Amino acid sequence: MKQNDFPPGWDEQRVRRVLAHYEEQTEAEAVAEDEAARRPKQIEPTAPRFPAFEVPAGARMIPASRAQKALAEDGIV
Repeated sequence: MKQNDFPPGWDEQRVRRVLAHYEEQTEAEAVAEDEAARRPKQIEPTAPRFPAFEVPAGARMIPASRAQKALAEDGIV
């Protein structure tokens, strides 16, 4: 039985395509790719943003939403 020396999802054809990409790449393209990889990525916030004066209102909405969900799960609402 032949042992697969490639990571999951990889095969010889994929390895050859990646090698061909880098072998055909100019030095300027390689530098541009390296510089792009070093640039910080813009990460979108995962939590909603509230102006400072709305924080108390937002804090009240979270427990109210959880309570409403719990009531709905129990078939009360």
